[in-house]
Amino acid sequence: MSGRGERGRERGVPRGRGGAGGSSRGSSPSRGGLGPRGGSPAPRGGPSQRRGGGGFQGPYLPRGGRGGGPAVPEPTVQAPPEGPANLDPRISSMQAGVEKFKTVSLVRKDPKNPLRPGFGTLGTPIVVRANFFALKFPRGLIIYDYRVEFNPTTDIGRLKGRILDLLLASPQFTRFKAIVAHDRSERLIAARELPQPLSVDIRFVEEGETQASAKAKTYTVKVTKTGELNTDALHKHTDGDPAYVDKDIGSLISALNLVVQADASRKGARVGKNRHFFEPSVGSIGGGIEAWRGFYASVRPVWKSMMVNINVCMTAFVESKNMATAISDFQKGSRGAIPDLGKMFGKSVIRIKTLHLGYRKPVRGIMDKKPSQQTFPCAELGGTVTVAEYFRRKYPDHPIKYPDLPLLDIGSDKRPNYIPAEFCEIVKGQPFRGRLNDRQTSDMLRVACQNPQRNSELIRGEGFLNLGLSTPHDTMKSFGITIDQQMTVVPARVLPPPGISYAGGRPPRVNDGSWNILDVKFHRGGNMGRWAVLIVREKSRPGPWTGPNDPQMWEFINRFAQKCRTVGMVLSPERPAVVPTQELDPPGGRDPSRTAAVAEIKRVLTLLINANPRPSFVLVLLNNRDNYIYPGIKRIGDVELGIHTVCMQLDKASGRGDANKQDQYFSNVALKVNTKLGGINHKLDANSMRWLTEKRTMVVGADVTHPGPTSADGTPSLAAVVASIDNDFVHFPASMELQESKKEMIEKFTEMMVERLLLWQQRNKGLPERVLLFRDGVSEGQFDLVLENELPQIQEAFRQVYESSQNKGAKKPQLMICICGKRHHARFYPTDSANATKNGNTKPGTIVDKGVGDVYRFDFYLQAHAGLQGTVKATHYTVVYDEIGFTADMLQQGTHTSSYAYVRATKAVSLCPPAYYSDLACERGRLYLNDLFNLGAEKTGAIRGGKRDKDAAKKQVFDRCIAAWGTGIHPNVKNSMFYI
Repeated sequence: MSGRGERGRERGVPRGRGGAGGSSRGSSPSRGGLGPRGGSPAPRGGPSQRRGGGGFQGPYLPRGGRGGGPAVPEPTVQAPPEGPANLDPRISSMQAGVEKFKTVSLVRKDPKNPLRPGFGTLGTPIVVRANFFALKFPRGLIIYDYRVEFNPTTDIGRLKGRILDLLLASPQFTRFKAIVAHDRSERLIAARELPQPLSVDIRFVEEGETQASAKAKTYTVKVTKTGELNTDALHKHTDGDPAYVDKDIGSLISALNLVVQADASRKGARVGKNRHFFEPSVGSIGGGIEAWRGFYASVRPVWKSMMVNINVCMTAFVESKNMATAISDFQKGSRGAIPDLGKMFGKSVIRIKTLHLGYRKPVRGIMDKKPSQQTFPCAELGGTVTVAEYFRRKYPDHPIKYPDLPLLDIGSDKRPNYIPAEFCEIVKGQPFRGRLNDRQTSDMLRVACQNPQRNSELIRGEGFLNLGLSTPHDTMKSFGITIDQQMTVVPARVLPPPGISYAGGRPPRVNDGSWNILDVKFHRGGNMGRWAVLIVREKSRPGPWTGPNDPQMWEFINRFAQKCRTVGMVLSPERPAVVPTQELDPPGGRDPSRTAAVAEIKRVLTLLINANPRPSFVLVLLNNRDNYIYPGIKRIGDVELGIHTVCMQLDKASGRGDANKQDQYFSNVALKVNTKLGGINHKLDANSMRWLTEKRTMVVGADVTHPGPTSADGTPSLAAVVASIDNDFVHFPASMELQESKKEMIEKFTEMMVERLLLWQQRNKGLPERVLLFRDGVSEGQFDLVLENELPQIQEAFRQVYESSQNKGAKKPQLMICICGKRHHARFYPTDSANATKNGNTKPGTIVDKGVGDVYRFDFYLQAHAGLQGTVKATHYTVVYDEIGFTADMLQQGTHTSSYAYVRATKAVSLCPPAYYSDLACERGRLYLNDLFNLGAEKTGAIRGGKRDKDAAKKQVFDRCIAAWGTGIHPNVKNSMFYI
């Protein structure tokens, strides 16, 4: 097992990922468990509906795999041959640069943004290629910076981009076209100075049209110089000049990005700032959605060079088809459900082209009336008419062929405009901003993931061609910029794994980041005592057993109980209480949210926990996957009743006739049960833990999850902070809080840190001397916000706890904050088969801290886990605050070994456990507000009306979430790892 853990294994709910830029944070399914094959259940992708960006990367599935879905496409452009794997000459001078940083650090003495203390030396040295390409430009290059203003003003990004395209094509501006680049919004740069003042009138013409319509607006575009940017600052920055440690070079880097991306911006569909997608689509993934391949390109400063990081990415687009066909297809696939934009396209703003007039408009909604039912006043036709009558009389040569399909509204809030669906064609190139279902996700993964060799070939072949970089495009030429077509070659190391131990049995041997365990016992078995079983029965699928006395059912339960005994857990000799629910009505009909079904489950769970003695946990057996049942169970157990619940899906738990597979499944569930009940599954050897145990240390993980494409507008964000409470660094209880929607920084960090510190003090009879915080989910552009917004809150928590009357005189702890980044596009490729896994990936433990990292900061790329399928992705760790002073080897090897301590896997995971646990806690919190967090847009669609109506609706949703959250996690479980 590898990657991020086993999200979804116990669940009965689909995990659909999707939308433009969705990303998989894990690796791929693999064999696992405590049985004969070892390992642990595989992670099922990354956290859903989180931050944007990153492209859709997933596990590599060889062609000819599971049936259905689009075939894996072949590269269409031949990549140039790879050059020799010679180390980049820049590397030789890096050590001298670090020595210079040490002198600066002695003077600076600032724990914020510490300079790199040195490079790691542990491990086996190897050489790897990285998908970074040297960017060259002349010294002394001046970039002229301009602000763009539109009159009349508009805040529609698509409209601004189109107007700027028309500006560059206009007769008044065409002579400047080759020397300028723009951001499709309000910034324009030029290789030569433009005349001032500069103002051009642009008659708006829609994309794909040859001339403006009679009602087209005229925009006055004013281009005003704001400054000059000297690229010599970039040379000094990359040379490691101490005077440029804290200099802001963001404007220069973004200007170079505009130049590099100028050609792709004109040819491709841009999603986010740095990703461009190109036709033709890779293939349909069903439901009116198709996969498009694109490429990410971003300019980055590295030691002694500027480079362009280029990677393959994939995302979902809405298929271009007639809207009547789209609605009919939706109804066929959803058993006649009422068409709704939210259900069909999530929060995608769907633009259509009208076939009878040719204009393009966004669709405001799908109406509940047919053309023959909707009337409107029409003076031209003598009064009030139906839409059907209007089109029959106005366009007699185009009769309505689908009179029973609902109308579309393509008007405005003040003036609706009704049109039959068949008169509308979906405009090509619109990203899908909704949730992919399980089948779509599977098909997207099939076409998205590439093995390392193919990934490299796509970048250097199709990527360079589509991005316009194979030969410098006109804009690059005007700025004197060229890009090397060979990947840079940098040094790396493969770190050794830690020793793993159990309470009994032979110590396992770690191989490729994982280990098999046979006949071992957990280090500390949890006390299951009296436990209980809840069987969820469905009318549509009643299940394999006849009732609570079925011998086959007891055989199943006894086998699971025996597995728990075998690994060292303590069970009562008495049988567990087994209670089935009444047969639950299927989803749909009068109860689409399954409120009655969840209420029945709560009734039975309440009966079980009111028994004497109260059960230690409830094993819930599910027959079906469902969007409502699993989240409902977790809310009832964690928030309302305060009882641990662990779910099994019976079709998987049965092993499907294979005893070994069932044993593996039971073993994986036992890992979670033992942890929830306070047990310890395995430990790392003492030497691997010394970096944490030499002083009293609390390790913290923090993350924020945000409402996504399937969340109701106004849904708050949710923050989670977890922290260790034991000397083995196994147990990490969590604090969780709702906060302002889509705010990345944690608002209530002080309260949550105080809660974590007090629990640590209670369990350890003292306070920690050091606090190591691993912060997940922060982009590079937000590092300073962590220091501005979150650091003061953490320090305030220290003040409140360490200066309290109870702890008077206690010395405040040393603090380190390390950002864990998975949303990056750095990829590393072995240059020697001896240093590669069977599928061509780098080996577990591969670390890169030279050549492609930050010039000044203490950062490194660590791939602790095995990349079983696809092109493996390392985690990017960056220290942004440091009062502790770890050496490079201590932090790098310590982070690597801790990746083997994840409690529900028998292998290293891709993200250090504290950050991983905070992510899991966030995902669990989403389930408590499932109707709004995960299913809101799917159920409600977009909010219609004016700004005031929308703001009021958002506030109503936010207030509903706050009320539903209440006091949060139940006191009975909050000091445990309930979220595992």
